[in-house]
Amino acid sequence: MHTKEFLAGTYKTLLTIRLFETRAIQLYRQGLVRGYFHPYLGEEAIGTGVCAALKPRDYIVSTHRGHGHCIARGAEIGKMFAELFGRATGYCAGRGGSMHIADVTAGNLGANGIVGGGISLGVGAALGTSIRGEDQVTAVFLSDGASNNGVFCESMNLAAIWNLPLILVIENNQYAVSTPIEQSTREPELYKRGPAYGVTSSTVDGNHVLEVYERACEAVSQCRAGKGPVLMEAKTYRHAGHHVNDPGLYMPKESLEYYKSKDPVVLGRKLLIEEGGAAQEEAKAIETAVEQEVEAAVEFAKRSPEPSVEEFLESIEACQ
Repeated sequence: MHTKEFLAGTYKTLLTIRLFETRAIQLYRQGLVRGYFHPYLGEEAIGTGVCAALKPRDYIVSTHRGHGHCIARGAEIGKMFAELFGRATGYCAGRGGSMHIADVTAGNLGANGIVGGGISLGVGAALGTSIRGEDQVTAVFLSDGASNNGVFCESMNLAAIWNLPLILVIENNQYAVSTPIEQSTREPELYKRGPAYGVTSSTVDGNHVLEVYERACEAVSQCRAGKGPVLMEAKTYRHAGHHVNDPGLYMPKESLEYYKSKDPVVLGRKLLIEEGGAAQEEAKAIETAVEQEVEAAVEFAKRSPEPSVEEFLESIEACQ
């Protein structure tokens, strides 16, 4: 059994991700978000569950669909909105945008606009901690589409032969843009690739935050004990198209309805009340607080200054 405090925390994280993404889509439509935007709607339980199993000293590597990972890792949503708006107060001073948020001080080594681009970076981080004799674990989030990139197999093989403390988390939302998983690989159970490299592998319901958390805890324990790496496939389904301008007409209505009936945020609230023993009023208090936090974050971003052209040019010169 999990404590009410823990379940309240997971529900708050799930809801914060959901409301952040929902509000950001509205702001995108208003022209305030610069660059493209790939929502994490429907996948909130994966980032929440995995990050809840990590310690502050651990690392994560994110993806182009990375807002949920950032929030689950404890990011300030005001600075995230500011980054989406291209403002100077954003995590990357407005230069990274939606797909490149990073906060190294919090162990978030960054999102990546290249599909699969963060996998080898995670191997490097895990190798570094291993060489230094430290006990950090590195969790790399990747998509089902990224699992078909060569870097995935190469990285898993290196992590295995070097016995690195690395957790590869496949967020299998069953589409690489609009290509269904069944058309991109003969074996759609992606976790089955791990044993060929000697990697402990399993699948989990990516819509159930506690199942993700418990499986992630097992993976973290294995890595800290020097028995890593681990491959974890979390099966889920996004609530809309690949990005905000994709209507997702290729997604079967019955599949979308089925997964929406397993909404991770709704389930998180149910767990808080039924397993945690929280009253409806306590859940409502969390919802009110998160709504207020999101709106305050939006206002912070709107009031934030535009980046300085002079500072940008100075930073470019410093790199030469």
